[in-house]
Amino acid sequence: MILHALTSLSSVANIGADMIIDVRAPAEFAQDHIPGAVNLPVLSDAERAHVGTIYTRQSPFLARKVGAALVAANAARHLQGPLAELTGEWQPLVYCWRGGQRSNAFATILDQVGWRVHLVTGGYRSYRRQVSSALYDTPLPHRIRLVDGGTGTAKTALLHQMRAAGAQVLDLEGLAGHRGSLLGSLEVAQPSQKMFESRLASELEALDPAQLTWVEGESSKIGARIIPPGLWAAMCAAPRIEVSAPIGARAAFLTTAYADLTADRRKLTKQIDQLSSFHAATTIAEWHALAEASEWETLARRLMVEHYDPRYAKSQARAEETPERVTLDALDEACLAATARDLIARFS
Repeated sequence: MILHALTSLSSVANIGADMIIDVRAPAEFAQDHIPGAVNLPVLSDAERAHVGTIYTRQSPFLARKVGAALVAANAARHLQGPLAELTGEWQPLVYCWRGGQRSNAFATILDQVGWRVHLVTGGYRSYRRQVSSALYDTPLPHRIRLVDGGTGTAKTALLHQMRAAGAQVLDLEGLAGHRGSLLGSLEVAQPSQKMFESRLASELEALDPAQLTWVEGESSKIGARIIPPGLWAAMCAAPRIEVSAPIGARAAFLTTAYADLTADRRKLTKQIDQLSSFHAATTIAEWHALAEASEWETLARRLMVEHYDPRYAKSQARAEETPERVTLDALDEACLAATARDLIARFS
């Protein structure tokens, strides 16, 4: 068994393990985990709670004995299931919450099988310290340029075209699982703040600081997820490209981009109701009526003109730097691809 202390975010990749195994309970894994890890819990959520209760209300010895039996049973199930076909050359990296009994017990079993087992000393907590250090304590080395613009100007789609054309792109909305506006929630729940930060730190680690990184202009929160202050400060100081397009093209684009909302009336109703603190009841009722009549482009146009555009204009009025402006006649794929190539040629 080989012990590893994580000294940077790249430490895990440098170990070169064939599989990263998180042996914590499923609820712990769902909250956050090392990117790429698979969850092979040695205690289920209920079992972990049960052992913890025995530890505090009866005795640590009894808790360890009960826990050991459960760990052995669960380890046997993993050996007979997902690990059954693996050869002797396979090398796993194992961790738990703090590098304690759960990971040591499972790693010992795998080691006795004959596999070359790597174990993270300090467990998930040591990894989390590296994430926090990278996002909160270390100056961001990347050169950033923002792609900004009002709602419906296809900024995310443009960035995807830029990435496909070879640009270095940081997709914050993709990492946060949210489209960045009050109507922007997706069908899948957002990751936790810790998981968002793990994804973000991993993505930043993979980017080349010497190469320009393109980022979509956002507020300091994407849905419920908060952009770490170092990155947010860099975004506020970064030069901007401001994309604009005719209102009709934007309305048509939004009806496609938000097709999940137009297909789910109940969800759309809830999303529109979230705007009730900003607008008169009569306005909200009119928007609901447009949704009920499936007047999607009209609804999109009104939402932009009456809600999103005034707020975007107000936020831009506070900006100190005048952006480079790009006006698009259309927002179809061909136009966005051509614009992506032009921006890369001009600024990268």
